[in-house]
Amino acid sequence: MSRQITDENIDRYGEYLFQEEKAASTVKKYVREVEIFAKWLSGREATKELAAQWKEELQMCGYVPRTVNAMLSAVNGFFSFMGWQDCRVKFLKIQRQMFRDASKDLDIEEYERLVNAAYRLNNRRLGLVIETICGTGIRVSELEYITVDAVRAGKAEIVLKGKVRVILMPGQLIRKLLEYAGEQNISSGGIFMTRNGKNLSRRQIWAEMKKLCADAGVESSKVFPHNLRHLFAKTFYQAHGDIVRLADVLGHSSIDTTRIYLLSTGAEHVRQLDCLGLVS
Repeated sequence: MSRQITDENIDRYGEYLFQEEKAASTVKKYVREVEIFAKWLSGREATKELAAQWKEELQMCGYVPRTVNAMLSAVNGFFSFMGWQDCRVKFLKIQRQMFRDASKDLDIEEYERLVNAAYRLNNRRLGLVIETICGTGIRVSELEYITVDAVRAGKAEIVLKGKVRVILMPGQLIRKLLEYAGEQNISSGGIFMTRNGKNLSRRQIWAEMKKLCADAGVESSKVFPHNLRHLFAKTFYQAHGDIVRLADVLGHSSIDTTRIYLLSTGAEHVRQLDCLGLVS
């Protein structure tokens, strides 16, 4: 049986992922990773040995283990879809992360400077995007669920991977979003839209946030949409100390995923050790 990877079976794999209700961004990513592997094969048939060689070359090229495993997940999934189980390769073992990278640790003061910079530069939409993500903990891809009706109801029902979770909105955010919708003559549908009536893309939000860095005086390494979700998680946990509830709010199926959001930096850990008073 031929193990040739063709455009046709890659397309079929993409269609299968859609049918499995994978997020559009996930489908796009998985298809792209398989295309990268197929290009690397240069016409050769897929084998376990070649897949293992590709894994080694990804490491040699400087890809971090987490990224390598993400790429392997896409390719292994493709192998399973094609019935080529014997081509699957093992993931890299990753030691559990102990500390958060301080260079990417956004704090409350820096967050507030970003919001203030957005409003000061008359980019009210971006300011509200930032406050909505950080004020509710939603993913940037879930902003499309922030509709006029949802805001009026004070909650958004987010459907992802066949599961539905309800996100409640703080009163102050509701007031600001409805005020903005009224000023923009948005009476129904999504609140965060482009001039062409399309949902704001992750790339556009990322680019606009990066432009705020200099004016806000915040390191660009700390400024990206997902970091707002991390700040929400850290702040929520500090206030309530309930990781199970936090996992539900974030839409995590595993508390282990939520724990990653709560990692402290090395400097924070040293301060905690000092507070123990065990060294005279």
